[in-house]
Amino acid sequence: MRIDLEPRAEPSRWASIAAPVVALLLAIAIGGVVVALLGKSPVQAFSVYFIDPLSASWSLQALAVKASPLILIAVGLSFCFRANLWNIGAEGQFIVGGALGGWLALATHDGAYQQSLGGWWILPAMMLLGIVGGALYAMIPAILRVTLGVSEILSSLMLVYIAGYGLDYLVRGPWRDPQGFNFPVSVTFDPEATLPSLIADGRLHAGVLLTLAAVLIASVVLAKTMFGYEVRLFGAAPKAARFAGFSERTITLAVFAISGGLAGLAGIIEVSGQINQLQPSISPGYGFTAIIVAFLGRLAPFGILLAGLVLALTFIGGEGAQVAMKLPLDLTSAFQGILLMCVLAADVFTRYRVRIVTGAAR
Repeated sequence: MRIDLEPRAEPSRWASIAAPVVALLLAIAIGGVVVALLGKSPVQAFSVYFIDPLSASWSLQALAVKASPLILIAVGLSFCFRANLWNIGAEGQFIVGGALGGWLALATHDGAYQQSLGGWWILPAMMLLGIVGGALYAMIPAILRVTLGVSEILSSLMLVYIAGYGLDYLVRGPWRDPQGFNFPVSVTFDPEATLPSLIADGRLHAGVLLTLAAVLIASVVLAKTMFGYEVRLFGAAPKAARFAGFSERTITLAVFAISGGLAGLAGIIEVSGQINQLQPSISPGYGFTAIIVAFLGRLAPFGILLAGLVLALTFIGGEGAQVAMKLPLDLTSAFQGILLMCVLAADVFTRYRVRIVTGAAR
């Protein structure tokens, strides 16, 4: 006897919509079992993870700020994944974007190079450098793929470590704050290099507006433009796309540039809006978590917006559970991994029918 997966002739639209919801509920149920095995109350854990962060203004602001980089990166990844290209190195592009944009903040620190122009141009230039840095870093696996046929999965993933170690070297070496008591951090950014707050004395910064703009623009590009049609066609039917005269090389370079650019923008938004300086690590794994966000949101920009808020909720809730229930912070990462597995499993059952084949039937 064996178990076969038989492709469904036409996957149900409603099943496709319900799949991520079912996956989320299943992941929550599995997480509850894990919490119970740790000797804690699953009901209290659910409240701390998913209810408490929605009950106060400060936590809602923290939720939006935490979701912002996840959504930006995931929107960029959706272009690659829809074209059936696998950019797994968004974490590295996030770091490079944050580092390159942060470099300008360090170069202009304390009024340097501002002179008669003032400092109004620094923040826009930092955002631009973040986009350029992330896009150029993403072009490495893209060019390797279109010229040498190198797997973009492996090359983009390995570049994550190079970016991380590179930033670590810079912050511990040439970019270290000489007045920082030997701590591996740069100087604190000037106000001209810091994203402004949207609420007085609050954490909500202008980067959240950039994220919403990116979601809106991406939804229009994917749904209403010829480029979006090409991306979707290459993912669904690559032979038909090539027969129609569309260039696979151009699409590969374009989607990686978009994906890397948005990851780099997320990086500099995180650095200039949250951290306000450079340090050895600027990401708790946003680039990898964004992969879950992209699939949970069905690779649709507005779906990704909702999925990003859900995943950000687990980050905020995880920090609260660590304090209130003494649960390990790694439980949040484990839950996110369980959620990814549930999403992928739900996708499989949406597209395939399970068929048990006995020996006699063979």
